[in-house]
Amino acid sequence: LSLDASGRLARCNSSHAEGNTLLHSPQDTGTAAGEFFTLKPDSEMAGDQRIDDAGSLIFDSVVLAEEYIVFGQPLAKLSLSSDANFANLAVRLVDVHPDGAATRVSYGVLNLAHRNGNAEPQPLKPGETVEIELVLDACGYRFAPGHRLRLSLSSAYWPTLTIDLATLRLELPLLGEHRRVEIPQPSNPDPLPRYEVLTDGSSGRSVERDLQNGVTRYRVHEDTGLSRHPGNGLCTRDIRQEVWSIAPDDPLSLTAEVRWTCRAEREGWRTQSHSITHLSCTATEWVVSQRIEALDDGRKVFERERNSRIPRDHM
Repeated sequence: LSLDASGRLARCNSSHAEGNTLLHSPQDTGTAAGEFFTLKPDSEMAGDQRIDDAGSLIFDSVVLAEEYIVFGQPLAKLSLSSDANFANLAVRLVDVHPDGAATRVSYGVLNLAHRNGNAEPQPLKPGETVEIELVLDACGYRFAPGHRLRLSLSSAYWPTLTIDLATLRLELPLLGEHRRVEIPQPSNPDPLPRYEVLTDGSSGRSVERDLQNGVTRYRVHEDTGLSRHPGNGLCTRDIRQEVWSIAPDDPLSLTAEVRWTCRAEREGWRTQSHSITHLSCTATEWVVSQRIEALDDGRKVFERERNSRIPRDHM
């Protein structure tokens, strides 16, 4: 499939696959991405992609007349130039439903300094066109009739990318009839032990847009609740709280605070740890501060603080 400047995702022989377009995403593009390593089918899942598509270049196919099944790793091939030495590119394959809702099927991200591999990152030369191949995550997905395919591009943390659409292609690994695989149901679909719930857990995610100060905040709250293992009687509880913030027009405004409280106990003893990490950045460094303390039956037995300034190294 090829992309053209009119926002169309079409067959590669399309005569309209030509022209350049400009990409300059707000720094807060990505709040609908969900958790990087998803464990639960709740707010950890990627949300409606229309939120992030507002800050992206999007290219839509025609409405599908029949189902379209992909199985494998989609591959995006493109030529691009940047007005800066360093830039990021995110590519998302999206299923657009008839009512406009948008489901993320697969995605890939690339620090363009790593376009030729991770061993020796190379800055971009402003204005110079480079060839990029970006492999998206493996997926198996059925696009239903009446839906559309969408390819969404965003520059994420850096401003301007110019994409040469004459050589931008999306390769989808289609699943033919001869490759259908029947997977039997597992003999035991729920092999995990049944924990005794002593205190219910809770979870939540929210996005706050501070219009007065021009800052977007992304908040995460995860509380596993207190539960007892049926085999060894160990009671555990983990609480995680994260606050990420950034100004849409300033990548150096990035800050993050992550707090963890971990508790483990049996009859006769109880341990707990508290940790907090702060992250910010300059144009040349990541600035990290960390603090952790451990308690035994409420008494502090260990404490450590560490401050680091880490070179960004092509980031």
